[in-house]
Amino acid sequence: MSDITLSQAKAAVAAALEKSAEIDTKMDIAVVDAGGNLKAFVRMDGAWLGSIDIAMKKARTARYFDMNTGDIGGLSQPGGPLFNIEHSNGGLITFPGGIPIRSGDTVIGAIGVSGSSVENDHTVAEAGAAAVT
Repeated sequence: MSDITLSQAKAAVAAALEKSAEIDTKMDIAVVDAGGNLKAFVRMDGAWLGSIDIAMKKARTARYFDMNTGDIGGLSQPGGPLFNIEHSNGGLITFPGGIPIRSGDTVIGAIGVSGSSVENDHTVAEAGAAAVT
């Protein structure tokens, strides 16, 4: 199994921190490895305490299903094929801010970001995921 390295996880966090500062938000940023285990985490000064768990769950959700969490959210609405999935796996997050991290076609981990609007969370997560080479 290919796995995200610590260096790659740090690059994702650094890029997410940079994007967060650029859009003037305070974020909690979590990176998990291919097994969904926490690899790196940062809580910016002043970021919400309640977003710590959300960021980690967004990262795990993105890795468990190898999909952006916002996409899962669209499938988990009442009547949808994944309705109530957020109650599985010890609790998932099904709104934007979690993105799988890939090396080529292989998912090597995921990033989860929380602390602002879901649009900002997704933007910051995108920057972090894109930084991994």
